[in-house]
Amino acid sequence: MRPIHGVDPHALAIVRLGVDVPYEQAWALQRWVHDKRVAGELTDTVLVLEHAPVYTAGKRTAPHERPADGTPVVDVDRGGRVTWHGPGQLVAYPIVAVSDITSYVCRLEDTMIQVCADFGVTARRVQGRPGVWAAGDTALGLPDRQLGAVGIRVSRGVTMHGFALNCANDPRWFNRISPCGFSDAGVSSLSAETGRRIVVEEVMPIAEKRLAEALGLESFELHEEDLLRGR
Repeated sequence: MRPIHGVDPHALAIVRLGVDVPYEQAWALQRWVHDKRVAGELTDTVLVLEHAPVYTAGKRTAPHERPADGTPVVDVDRGGRVTWHGPGQLVAYPIVAVSDITSYVCRLEDTMIQVCADFGVTARRVQGRPGVWAAGDTALGLPDRQLGAVGIRVSRGVTMHGFALNCANDPRWFNRISPCGFSDAGVSSLSAETGRRIVVEEVMPIAEKRLAEALGLESFELHEEDLLRGR
Protein backbone atom coordinates (compact mmCIF):
# COMPACT_ATOMS: atom_id res chain seq x y z
CA MET A 1 0.00 0.00 0.00
CA ARG A 2 1.24 3.46 -0.85
CA PRO A 3 1.86 5.78 2.11
CA ILE A 4 -1.03 8.20 2.61
CA HIS A 5 0.04 10.01 5.74
CA GLY A 6 1.85 12.97 4.25
CA VAL A 7 1.35 14.31 0.74
CA ASP A 8 2.36 12.38 -2.36
CA PRO A 9 1.95 14.95 -5.19
CA HIS A 10 1.32 12.22 -7.75
CA ALA A 11 -1.14 10.03 -5.83
CA LEU A 12 -4.92 9.84 -5.50
CA ALA A 13 -6.25 7.52 -2.79
CA ILE A 14 -9.60 5.98 -3.76
CA VAL A 15 -11.82 5.00 -0.84
CA ARG A 16 -15.02 3.08 -1.58
CA LEU A 17 -17.58 3.65 1.17
CA GLY A 18 -20.24 1.25 -0.13
CA VAL A 19 -23.98 1.63 -0.68
CA ASP A 20 -26.83 3.27 1.24
CA VAL A 21 -24.34 5.60 2.94
CA PRO A 22 -26.16 8.24 5.03
CA TYR A 23 -25.41 11.70 3.71
CA GLU A 24 -24.42 13.17 7.07
CA GLN A 25 -21.96 10.29 7.65
CA ALA A 26 -20.17 10.92 4.35
CA TRP A 27 -20.22 14.68 4.90
CA ALA A 28 -18.58 14.30 8.32
CA LEU A 29 -15.90 12.05 6.80
CA GLN A 30 -15.30 14.59 4.05
CA ARG A 31 -14.69 17.31 6.63
CA TRP A 32 -12.25 15.10 8.54
CA VAL A 33 -10.30 14.18 5.39
CA HIS A 34 -10.36 17.83 4.29
CA ASP A 35 -8.77 18.98 7.54
CA LYS A 36 -6.10 16.29 7.24
CA ARG A 37 -5.39 17.20 3.61
CA VAL A 38 -5.11 20.91 4.44
CA ALA A 39 -2.68 20.06 7.23
CA GLY A 40 -0.56 17.96 4.87
CA GLU A 41 -1.32 14.80 6.85
CA LEU A 42 -3.15 12.98 4.02
CA THR A 43 -2.62 12.79 0.30
CA ASP A 44 -5.30 13.69 -2.25
CA THR A 45 -8.28 11.41 -1.64
CA VAL A 46 -11.62 10.65 -3.28
CA LEU A 47 -14.57 9.06 -1.49
CA VAL A 48 -16.75 6.96 -3.83
CA LEU A 49 -20.19 5.70 -2.84
CA GLU A 50 -23.93 5.36 -3.29
CA HIS A 51 -26.02 7.37 -0.85
CA ALA A 52 -29.18 6.39 0.92
CA PRO A 53 -31.96 8.53 -0.66
CA VAL A 54 -31.53 12.21 0.22
CA TYR A 55 -32.23 15.68 -1.13
CA THR A 56 -29.50 18.26 -0.60
CA ALA A 57 -29.57 22.01 -1.19
CA GLY A 58 -26.51 24.09 -2.07
CA LYS A 59 -26.06 27.74 -1.23
CA ARG A 60 -27.86 29.03 -4.34
CA THR A 61 -31.07 27.05 -3.82
CA ALA A 62 -34.21 29.20 -4.13
CA PRO A 63 -37.25 28.46 -1.91
CA HIS A 64 -39.43 27.43 -4.87
CA GLU A 65 -36.87 24.79 -5.93
CA ARG A 66 -37.35 22.75 -2.76
CA PRO A 67 -39.92 19.94 -2.55
CA ALA A 68 -43.39 21.45 -2.23
CA ASP A 69 -44.65 18.48 -0.18
CA GLY A 70 -42.37 19.12 2.79
CA THR A 71 -39.90 16.34 2.01
CA PRO A 72 -36.80 16.92 4.19
CA VAL A 73 -33.78 18.56 2.57
CA VAL A 74 -30.23 18.69 3.95
CA ASP A 75 -28.70 22.15 3.56
CA VAL A 76 -25.02 21.87 2.67
CA ASP A 77 -22.06 24.18 2.17
CA ARG A 78 -21.41 23.38 -1.49
CA GLY A 79 -22.19 25.55 -4.47
CA GLY A 80 -25.13 24.88 -6.73
CA ARG A 81 -28.77 24.27 -5.95
CA VAL A 82 -31.04 21.41 -4.93
CA THR A 83 -30.48 17.84 -6.11
CA TRP A 84 -31.09 14.23 -5.13
CA HIS A 85 -28.66 11.44 -4.28
CA GLY A 86 -29.46 7.79 -3.80
CA PRO A 87 -29.35 4.21 -5.06
CA GLY A 88 -28.26 3.78 -8.65
CA GLN A 89 -26.27 7.01 -8.69
CA LEU A 90 -22.47 7.12 -8.50
CA VAL A 91 -21.21 9.87 -6.17
CA ALA A 92 -17.57 10.92 -5.95
CA TYR A 93 -16.14 13.38 -3.42
CA PRO A 94 -12.58 14.34 -4.42
CA ILE A 95 -10.72 16.02 -1.57
CA VAL A 96 -7.76 17.41 -3.45
CA ALA A 97 -5.57 20.49 -3.53
CA VAL A 98 -6.40 22.86 -6.39
CA SER A 99 -5.16 26.23 -7.59
CA ASP A 100 -7.66 26.93 -10.41
CA ILE A 101 -11.28 26.31 -9.48
CA THR A 102 -12.70 26.80 -12.98
CA SER A 103 -10.24 24.32 -14.44
CA TYR A 104 -11.03 21.84 -11.67
CA VAL A 105 -14.78 21.96 -12.35
CA CYS A 106 -14.06 21.39 -16.05
CA ARG A 107 -12.00 18.33 -15.12
CA LEU A 108 -14.89 16.87 -13.15
CA GLU A 109 -17.19 17.45 -16.11
CA ASP A 110 -14.58 15.96 -18.44
CA THR A 111 -14.48 12.88 -16.21
CA MET A 112 -18.21 12.31 -16.55
CA ILE A 113 -18.23 13.06 -20.29
CA GLN A 114 -15.51 10.46 -20.82
CA VAL A 115 -17.26 7.88 -18.64
CA CYS A 116 -20.47 8.38 -20.61
CA ALA A 117 -18.51 7.89 -23.84
CA ASP A 118 -17.05 4.67 -22.43
CA PHE A 119 -20.62 3.36 -22.23
CA GLY A 120 -21.63 4.63 -25.66
CA VAL A 121 -23.47 7.74 -24.45
CA THR A 122 -22.72 11.18 -25.88
CA ALA A 123 -22.66 13.78 -23.11
CA ARG A 124 -21.76 17.44 -23.38
CA ARG A 125 -21.66 20.73 -21.54
CA VAL A 126 -24.53 23.19 -21.91
CA GLN A 127 -23.79 26.89 -21.59
CA GLY A 128 -25.09 28.22 -18.29
CA ARG A 129 -25.91 24.78 -16.92
CA PRO A 130 -23.29 23.03 -14.78
CA GLY A 131 -22.88 19.30 -15.10
CA VAL A 132 -23.11 17.12 -18.20
CA TRP A 133 -26.07 16.62 -20.51
CA ALA A 134 -27.58 14.47 -23.23
CA ALA A 135 -28.71 16.75 -26.02
CA GLY A 136 -32.40 17.33 -26.58
CA ASP A 137 -34.20 17.82 -29.89
CA THR A 138 -36.28 20.99 -30.20
CA ALA A 139 -37.99 19.68 -33.34
CA LEU A 140 -39.32 16.72 -31.37
CA GLY A 141 -39.97 18.73 -28.23
CA LEU A 142 -37.35 16.81 -26.27
CA PRO A 143 -35.45 18.81 -23.62
CA ASP A 144 -31.79 18.48 -22.70
CA ARG A 145 -31.38 15.75 -20.08
CA GLN A 146 -28.97 15.98 -17.18
CA LEU A 147 -26.79 12.91 -16.76
CA GLY A 148 -24.42 14.22 -14.11
CA ALA A 149 -24.22 17.11 -11.67
CA VAL A 150 -21.31 19.01 -10.14
CA GLY A 151 -21.31 20.89 -6.84
CA ILE A 152 -18.14 21.77 -4.98
CA ARG A 153 -16.68 23.80 -2.17
CA VAL A 154 -13.07 24.93 -1.95
CA SER A 155 -11.66 25.94 1.42
CA ARG A 156 -7.99 26.67 2.17
CA GLY A 157 -7.09 25.45 -1.31
CA VAL A 158 -8.66 22.00 -0.90
CA THR A 159 -11.92 20.78 -2.44
CA MET A 160 -14.97 19.11 -0.96
CA HIS A 161 -18.17 17.62 -2.44
CA GLY A 162 -17.83 16.73 -6.14
CA PHE A 163 -19.97 15.05 -8.79
CA ALA A 164 -22.88 12.65 -9.14
CA LEU A 165 -23.45 10.52 -12.26
CA ASN A 166 -26.81 8.88 -12.90
CA CYS A 167 -26.34 5.19 -13.70
CA ALA A 168 -29.50 3.21 -12.93
CA ASN A 169 -31.41 5.43 -10.51
CA ASP A 170 -35.19 5.90 -10.52
CA PRO A 171 -35.87 9.28 -12.22
CA ARG A 172 -39.06 9.77 -10.21
CA TRP A 173 -36.97 10.96 -7.26
CA PHE A 174 -36.39 14.17 -9.23
CA ASN A 175 -40.10 14.87 -9.72
CA ARG A 176 -40.37 16.73 -6.40
CA ILE A 177 -37.71 19.30 -7.28
CA SER A 178 -36.25 21.37 -10.10
CA PRO A 179 -32.94 19.46 -10.38
CA CYS A 180 -30.10 21.93 -9.95
CA GLY A 181 -32.63 24.71 -10.56
CA PHE A 182 -33.54 23.80 -14.16
CA SER A 183 -37.30 23.48 -14.57
CA ASP A 184 -37.06 23.39 -18.38
CA ALA A 185 -34.78 20.36 -18.59
CA GLY A 186 -35.05 16.64 -17.97
CA VAL A 187 -33.05 14.05 -16.08
CA SER A 188 -31.63 10.84 -17.55
CA SER A 189 -29.15 8.08 -16.78
CA LEU A 190 -26.72 5.80 -18.54
CA SER A 191 -29.32 3.04 -18.34
CA ALA A 192 -32.08 5.18 -19.84
CA GLU A 193 -29.87 6.45 -22.65
CA THR A 194 -28.57 3.02 -23.66
CA GLY A 195 -31.67 0.92 -23.05
CA ARG A 196 -29.78 -1.51 -20.85
CA ARG A 197 -29.25 -1.57 -17.11
CA ILE A 198 -25.85 -0.10 -16.19
CA VAL A 199 -25.27 -0.28 -12.44
CA VAL A 200 -22.92 1.75 -10.27
CA GLU A 201 -20.71 -1.28 -9.60
CA GLU A 202 -20.00 -1.49 -13.34
CA VAL A 203 -19.32 2.22 -13.72
CA MET A 204 -17.26 2.79 -10.58
CA PRO A 205 -13.82 1.45 -11.66
CA ILE A 206 -14.05 3.27 -14.97
CA ALA A 207 -15.03 6.53 -13.27
CA GLU A 208 -12.15 6.19 -10.81
CA LYS A 209 -9.71 5.68 -13.69
CA ARG A 210 -11.08 8.63 -15.66
CA LEU A 211 -11.01 10.92 -12.64
CA ALA A 212 -7.37 10.11 -11.91
CA GLU A 213 -6.54 10.77 -15.57
CA ALA A 214 -8.38 14.10 -15.54
CA LEU A 215 -6.52 15.18 -12.40
CA GLY A 216 -3.17 13.92 -13.69
CA LEU A 217 -2.73 11.63 -10.70
CA GLU A 218 -1.95 7.94 -10.15
CA SER A 219 -4.78 6.23 -8.29
CA PHE A 220 -4.58 3.46 -5.73
CA GLU A 221 -7.27 1.78 -3.66
CA LEU A 222 -7.44 2.39 0.07
CA HIS A 223 -9.72 0.70 2.59
CA GLU A 224 -11.75 2.98 4.81
CA GLU A 225 -10.25 1.48 7.96
CA ASP A 226 -6.75 2.27 6.69
CA LEU A 227 -7.82 5.83 5.92
CA LEU A 228 -9.13 6.25 9.46
CA ARG A 229 -6.13 4.69 11.16
CA GLY A 230 -4.94 7.13 13.75
CA ARG A 231 -8.20 9.06 13.71
